[in-house]
Amino acid sequence: MILVIDVGNTNITFGVFRGEKLVTSFRMTTGAERTSDEFGMTMLGMLAMKEVDKDSLEGVMIASVVPKLMHALVNAILKYLGKRPYIVGPGIKTGIKIVTDNPREIGPDLIVGAVAGYELYGGPVLVIDFGTATTYIAVNEKGEFFTGVVSPGIRISAKALWQDTAKLPEIEIKKPASILAKETISSMQAGLIYGQIGQTKYIINEMKRESGLTNMKVVATGGLGRIISEEVDEIDIYDPNLVLRGLQILYEKNRKTKPQIGEFADTDKPE
Repeated sequence: MILVIDVGNTNITFGVFRGEKLVTSFRMTTGAERTSDEFGMTMLGMLAMKEVDKDSLEGVMIASVVPKLMHALVNAILKYLGKRPYIVGPGIKTGIKIVTDNPREIGPDLIVGAVAGYELYGGPVLVIDFGTATTYIAVNEKGEFFTGVVSPGIRISAKALWQDTAKLPEIEIKKPASILAKETISSMQAGLIYGQIGQTKYIINEMKRESGLTNMKVVATGGLGRIISEEVDEIDIYDPNLVLRGLQILYEKNRKTKPQIGEFADTDKPE
């Protein structure tokens, strides 16, 4: 079995795979700063609750968009799991070619999404991740990551409403019964959800039109992706575990090479 870890701006998601099968998954919040010991004890506790023996783990693969957490997380894996993790970044074999103007600016999360979309669903494919940011990335039939669009996620937009206005309340993010809202909360919900639906439809259709890839398959993932996917006919597939599956694919592509953890670790060997 292997452990894959997706470090996002809001949550850190862990997945345990046996071969290509996702055996279990769990999350912790990203916001709190933790020591390597806190990370390690939390991981061990969650693995135990999921009845996963840490000694059965063959290896670890991480993708992170939060660099400041990596030192503690990598050292936790070294000390408590006894593994040198692979980290998505320069030097990792992906099987896709990034042909944007500045390939090194492409975030690890986008690379993982591109790999998963292309390997699992073929190309051309458009992968939409409804996370802290909503990202749209396109891979052509040759496996080339050639473009991406980034917009504020639904939660970011919602927080802007209630934090930057004097009288708007914090609300639950869900689709209201109708867009014809008659009070404040459903008015905000309508604006957030239907606004995202409209944006999603427009961006998908424009990316298809300008690229000429009108047959591009559209795959969505991310926490709020299910709500939007149910309302957008242009989305072909909703895969809630797309990023975890992408990390498992990357592990298989790199398992015969030595993990490079560089400046993230205090030591090359578990304590």
